[in-house]
Amino acid sequence: MSSILTNTSAMVALQTLKSINQGLTKTQDEISTGKSVSSAKDNSAIWAISKVMEADVKGFKAISDSLSLGESTVAVARQASETVTDLLTEIKGKIVASQEQNVDRVKINTDITALRDQITTVVNSAQFNGLNLLKGTDAVNVLASLDRSSSGSVSASQIQVDRQNLEATAGTFGTGASLSANVTAGSGTISATGNTSTLTIGGTVAGSDTFTFNVGGTDITFTAATTSTDDVATGLADAITSAGLTGITAVASGSDVTLTSANAFTSTALTATTSGSATTTLSAATIDPRAETVSFSTSASVAANDSYRVAVGGTNYDYIASDGDTFEDVANGLKAAIDAAGTSGVSTQVDVDGGTGEVTLSIDNSGADLTLAASGAADGVAAGGLAALGTMNVTTTEGSDAALAAIEGLIQTSIDAASSFGSVQGRISIQNEFVGKLSDSLKAGIGTLVDADMEEASARLQALQVQQQLGVQSLSIANQAPQSILSLFR
Repeated sequence: MSSILTNTSAMVALQTLKSINQGLTKTQDEISTGKSVSSAKDNSAIWAISKVMEADVKGFKAISDSLSLGESTVAVARQASETVTDLLTEIKGKIVASQEQNVDRVKINTDITALRDQITTVVNSAQFNGLNLLKGTDAVNVLASLDRSSSGSVSASQIQVDRQNLEATAGTFGTGASLSANVTAGSGTISATGNTSTLTIGGTVAGSDTFTFNVGGTDITFTAATTSTDDVATGLADAITSAGLTGITAVASGSDVTLTSANAFTSTALTATTSGSATTTLSAATIDPRAETVSFSTSASVAANDSYRVAVGGTNYDYIASDGDTFEDVANGLKAAIDAAGTSGVSTQVDVDGGTGEVTLSIDNSGADLTLAASGAADGVAAGGLAALGTMNVTTTEGSDAALAAIEGLIQTSIDAASSFGSVQGRISIQNEFVGKLSDSLKAGIGTLVDADMEEASARLQALQVQQQLGVQSLSIANQAPQSILSLFR
């Protein structure tokens, strides 16, 4: 049946042409924008994923900038630390030269002062965009990554850069809460008088009895020629003196032999035996070291800016703790301060008990008696890592010896600082390279999701253009169909 009111063929042709035109429009959009998914209307799921990834790419660009800034900052600090190490090495050469007696120590000291001032200049100049990693103690964080979990939450991760204080400034003793309970001086006086133990000869001595006295691992033997205990005591004292034991002296008085040890940091074990019926009695089986000790708590901990003081002969020696310090660090810091002063006759040693972990600072004195006291307080201002430079003076033999002992520690401090910065600089560089590669991968992934396949789009465009032309012709033919009905009325 033919109808002039309803042309179904034209309707079909028109719908087909509309579909072709829609496909043509979409293909033209893909070609013009270069994207197969340019809005949420095209594919909401793919569009949402691509937008999240694009946001991450933007974030990683900011992270790359942060890493580049951090790497430059650390590079400046590393180069400055290496320069400080070179300058400290020069100072060591000057100190070694001052060990010679026939030199002008005043001029050498002037050179050391100039090098110290140069170190201060280098440290003060080692800043990048106002940030100096060679001053202060607070760590600095460099933004390193954005970590997205499976739930979609995002967290930032950091690379921590520890400051390495290479200032030559002295610290300031705290005015806060007392920490004196954490540090105890064993005695109020450091004396050059050695500690003693007395061996008493008793009982009945028979001729040819043999007496053996072991002093610090060395056997001293005496054979009695008489039955007198006094003679045995005198003979043992003479034998000990003839043995030439380091720091050990022996004096006989009646039937007693008094042993005195002037060894500063080592104890002396004693045993006594006899082959006869006589008796040998020791007042103490061990002679303690001559040095007096300052002991630190085994239960408390050290916080940043805690300050501890040891007063020797009325002179205060301070150490202000940095973040992460232990009591061993405190003891070594006080030792360095005392050693740097170069006080005649004073020497120090730090020991850690392997069983209890107790840290002790031993202070010996071979001259006139010196007072000893120890105290502590919170809220101090930490000294620079090279604070010992400020007290170096090689114009005297004692000062030169103290400087030689201290310079090795200062050089190691600057070497450790440079090594620390070098390590973290390498890590930042690796992370920056990784972030760049990660950003490229994300961009490639986004392109795979939303970019148009231009070869495919081009071929499809040509096909749709042909289909459009055919559709127009089909519609034209369908529209001419009602004209044939007119022939029925002619």
